[in-house]
Amino acid sequence: MRYYPVFLDLEAKTVVIVGGGAEAAQKLRLMAKTPARIVVITPFAERELSTEIDAAGACLISRDFDADDLHGAALVFACGLDEADEALVHAAATERNIQINVVDKQDKCSFLTPSIVDRGSLTIAIGTEGAAPVLGQGIKAHLEAMLPPSIGSLVDKASALRPRVARALDKGSPRRDFWRSFFFGDIRSAFDRDPEAGFEQSVDDALSGDKRETTGSVSLVGAGPGDADLLTLKAQRRLLDADVIVYDRLVGPGVLEYARRDAERIDVGKAPGKLSVSQTRINDILIEHASAGKRVVRLKGGDPYVFGRGGEEQAALVAAGIPVDVVPGITAAVACAAEIRLPLTWRGENRSFTVMTGTAGDGAADHDWAALAKPGAAFSIYMGVRQAGHIQRKLLGAGIAEDTPVVVVENGTRPDQKTAVGTIATLTRTLALGAIKGPAIIYVGLDPARSDVLDAQIETQAAAEERIAS
Repeated sequence: MRYYPVFLDLEAKTVVIVGGGAEAAQKLRLMAKTPARIVVITPFAERELSTEIDAAGACLISRDFDADDLHGAALVFACGLDEADEALVHAAATERNIQINVVDKQDKCSFLTPSIVDRGSLTIAIGTEGAAPVLGQGIKAHLEAMLPPSIGSLVDKASALRPRVARALDKGSPRRDFWRSFFFGDIRSAFDRDPEAGFEQSVDDALSGDKRETTGSVSLVGAGPGDADLLTLKAQRRLLDADVIVYDRLVGPGVLEYARRDAERIDVGKAPGKLSVSQTRINDILIEHASAGKRVVRLKGGDPYVFGRGGEEQAALVAAGIPVDVVPGITAAVACAAEIRLPLTWRGENRSFTVMTGTAGDGAADHDWAALAKPGAAFSIYMGVRQAGHIQRKLLGAGIAEDTPVVVVENGTRPDQKTAVGTIATLTRTLALGAIKGPAIIYVGLDPARSDVLDAQIETQAAAEERIAS
């Protein structure tokens, strides 16, 4: 380890940035998060740098660098200079034993700037000794996904509580147990739910020795359409915190990799025509585990509120007195269209877009078919493959134009994604030729010529027609 990581106290210290351009603006943004006095020395400050100087309240010296400018400086950055000016700044800093960073010149740096995860009082620095800065940035991105912005506020509360904890609890295990609960257990859960009253009550209970039974919580989390990269940062954090994960069949295989290895996983996926866990039983599972004080994630494909029965589960949890929150996910109608670059709306043509289901609890779903058949209507159908014949007959019977375009996306965003293109008059045949069995989204009234799927699909369907004919 050549570079030893330290955290410098920059209170009442001076940081000098010599040079201009985007590099100087970047260093200024970084230093502006500290209490340092910042001095920028450059003959000309471009607009970006001028904006950052004003925002940071930094001092601008609009002339060429002079060695005496480093008097009293704690750190120096040299940014975007030519070799002669760079050498001048480096020599002046070295002679005065001032730590210097010459951007992109590691051999002229006495310190390096790491990738930083900034959560207020919580700061994480990632360094690769200048060998792999992109790797450091990637690690930073993963850590930022794990740590909610509110974690800094929790650290501030911990700092304020330390004297009280020292008075109330003995050293050793009692204090360690408290802080473990504070950052990773019941107190942290209370903070996430209610950073004020609920959190204060949880702290009071822990410090007073009140061992009352605590109630867990349930998060209804949307896992998106399948691709784990489409999971939201908040969903990732909920998975990482969960003691129990109750998940559906349509959750992408990579999504559960974000969960803790020791979390209990319960599969309650439903498949068409197969024996599956009833919704009542799913509600009971959520209530049982949360009542035992566990943090439960109810993980659903897409979004919990879009044909995910999230509302029913929410109602059951609220009736049982279980704290519940909802983390939205990217729903399939939006994600699948984006995957094939199919616009859902188009100015001057379709100004609205309807999301509907093809299947109801007792079979085919019924809709206002006359409204859907009007010219210019555009809509998507979830769970419509098994009911395609019914949908086709209803729309044609309501007067929809036979050449209304249809685009079908099966297993959207996953490696086994398939697409099919046709018209409402050929819907069932289009599904058969494409070997579409679901899960799939059927788009009606959207122009496939505006997507990137049409040419390839015409070739695929022509081959299928030829195979069937032979």
